[in-house]
Amino acid sequence: MANRESASSWKDFLAGLRKRGLSGVEFVVSDDHEGLKRAIREVLPEAVWQRCYVHFLRNARDHLPRKADDDCLVELRWLYDRRDLAEAERDLAAWLERWSEKHAKLTDWVEENIGETLSFYRLPRQHHKHLRSTNMLERLNEEIRRRTRVVRIFPNAASCLRLVRALTAETHESWLEANRYLNMELLREHKKEQLRQMAEAA
Repeated sequence: MANRESASSWKDFLAGLRKRGLSGVEFVVSDDHEGLKRAIREVLPEAVWQRCYVHFLRNARDHLPRKADDDCLVELRWLYDRRDLAEAERDLAAWLERWSEKHAKLTDWVEENIGETLSFYRLPRQHHKHLRSTNMLERLNEEIRRRTRVVRIFPNAASCLRLVRALTAETHESWLEANRYLNMELLREHKKEQLRQMAEAA
């Protein structure tokens, strides 16, 4: 629990997770919050950062004229469904060429920032859907908000934390058993294949 979203608050949060045993973090997905990004770099320097593409597309609207149609953004969204990075980059180049004259402000901004949203392509294809955005976390947060609003007023912070911990433990069990979001065996096999390809290239 924190009073505000600052770099120090996020750093304390992540450091607290480390202290409680978090290790081996390889991939972090978040929005473009500067304080959170700085905390990730400091506390989890070994992790690859993925900027949530949903937030990215929302931010892209700020670089379009208010009354402009959003066909260009619909096409940009399609890039995230490509099979691999090479295919996405090829289609991005075509997208930039198609829209640069009409929406130069948008295309310049996208060209400069979109790389932050393509980190997920280094993961197994089956993981792309769940790790290119913060949607999975947003759904969990929405459920926590829904359940805490039912209580409305907690007698103290500890009682609120007890409810939130129970909800997250329940969700964790569901993710492991009922709705298995991420099959880590796929990641292990993906890494083995990458090592094999590197060895062959050398």
